[in-house]
Amino acid sequence: MPVGAAPFGAGEPVPVTRKERYRAAHRQAPLLVGDLMLNGMHVHVGVPDEEERVAALNRIRPWLPVLVAVAANSPIWQGEDSRFASWRTVTFDRWAVGGPPPAFRDAADHRARVDALLRAGAITDGGQLYWQARLSDSYPTVEVRAADVQLTVADARCVAGLVRALVTAAVLAERQGLPREDPPGELLRAATWHAARTGLAGPLILPSDGTSRTAADAVAALLEFAEPGLAAAGDGPDVRDGLKRFEADGNGARRQRAWYADGGRDGLARGLLASALAG
Repeated sequence: MPVGAAPFGAGEPVPVTRKERYRAAHRQAPLLVGDLMLNGMHVHVGVPDEEERVAALNRIRPWLPVLVAVAANSPIWQGEDSRFASWRTVTFDRWAVGGPPPAFRDAADHRARVDALLRAGAITDGGQLYWQARLSDSYPTVEVRAADVQLTVADARCVAGLVRALVTAAVLAERQGLPREDPPGELLRAATWHAARTGLAGPLILPSDGTSRTAADAVAALLEFAEPGLAAAGDGPDVRDGLKRFEADGNGARRQRAWYADGGRDGLARGLLASALAG
């Protein structure tokens, strides 16, 4: 089903993929691996130059909490409402290296700090950098991992276009030498937690200026930052239409809760199945 977290318990131990890195993770943290009934939507945006990739990663940091709120689609866990719009965001952040990424001075600083994590044994490979956005180990991309898997293809198109616009706008801002927002890590983490809790149904903290805004105002601020990227990629109409649909019908978290409130487990299952079949 197209959800960020499995809404019903498996009732038995979940099998682990027969690859050594996954077996090793299970040996290291079996209870965490047992809870990984989670689905993230990872969007890769190509940025050929390494310095520009690091710069883009730095510049999108303040907007990741708003992206978490927009893309929240995991409110039900173990058959109950978690009281979070994105329970996946909260539960996945329990790993050693997770949550919002830190800020880096440049590409050399990024390489040095990742190497330090590897040498210390804090992670076994670059795939264990579970930040909400990171530089891909496999491709010359900024990999944004903050979004839950989306209920429909149309929702996914909206979120993917928004992510591409954010990264593109960040690269363009770096080339123009515009000032960069650098929120403190503790504010960014708090904003992420609150975004995961409320989704689009409550106020959001904007780390860029440290204010609390309505969800509509926070999304408008994100769109203002992303506007150069939307224009460059031609995604503006799709993204804006998608966000209007989220405002009218709710994002995945709101729709899941409505199905659950109307029909309990059966109502939620019917709604998810209909979404999966409709695409």
